[in-house]
Amino acid sequence: MSDLPAEFALIARHFRPLAGPGALELGDDAAVFAPPAGRELVVAADAMVAGVHFLPDDPPDLVGRKLLRTNLSDLAAMAAVPLGYLMTVSAPRATPDAWFAGFAAGLAADQAEFGVSLLGGDTTSTPGPVSLSLTILGHVAPNAALRRAGAREGDGLWVSGCIGDGALGLLAARGEIADTDGYLAGRYRLPRPRLALGQAVAGIAHAGLDVSDGLVQDTGHLCRAGGVGAVIEAASVPLSAAARRADRLALCLTGGDDYELLLAVPPGRTAALLAAAARAGVPVSRIGGFHAGPPRVIVRAADGTDMPFAAGGWSHFG
Repeated sequence: MSDLPAEFALIARHFRPLAGPGALELGDDAAVFAPPAGRELVVAADAMVAGVHFLPDDPPDLVGRKLLRTNLSDLAAMAAVPLGYLMTVSAPRATPDAWFAGFAAGLAADQAEFGVSLLGGDTTSTPGPVSLSLTILGHVAPNAALRRAGAREGDGLWVSGCIGDGALGLLAARGEIADTDGYLAGRYRLPRPRLALGQAVAGIAHAGLDVSDGLVQDTGHLCRAGGVGAVIEAASVPLSAAARRADRLALCLTGGDDYELLLAVPPGRTAALLAAAARAGVPVSRIGGFHAGPPRVIVRAADGTDMPFAAGGWSHFG
């Protein structure tokens, strides 16, 4: 029988194998490491709660991977290179050890894919649902981080990949819409952080962020940060074949959970953007543009009329 208290035995079994340089084998109160010489640190944090950000019966390996990937997407939006992460896991005492094993296996798979490692964190019990928090660390060249502020009059509005699969995927995972091949549910459960594209557009895009709360709402964030207005051409928004079959355009434009990059790019850098996207292996689409005026977003339908929305995206409060 182990001499370690239950919490530390759990950490030793499942999380110590994930620890990288600087983590001190998770045996101390904090990690110790130096960022790469001549680089600036980029730090972001996100939380996930069962029943809010993932379904309680989602496979634990996919929960771990989604937790890491949503945070990696924040680094992608800042044009940063991943370095490592800190993590807090709060779970009910009755959570089986097999859940932690699967969760850690998912993290291990994505650590290998994205070149990151665990630096430390905390584990606690909770009477509520599983609650997870991850703080991601990355690095960029000095003054090279891509910011939300910077969109200018005349810039094109560009987006990577496809929009709407995440929101539709939640409906599919709940069994509320057809998803015979599991594509939509997979897109909800396993985002694709656009790290290579984010790093490639540094110095090309004026501004950017990742689409987590909904295309319309996140475009509004760029507008407010840049003091400009924007028009989204609904017919130009890239949709997957599965999203087109679902025929729920309003949900695609406002639903969130896409984790694609949304970029403000000046016309003179269009060719550079397309070349960067080709090198990264990620398609990009021009879906509108920015103009002088109040910081609001207009979505224009194919017939030229404006599309009204009760809400532009997801909010935890309100």
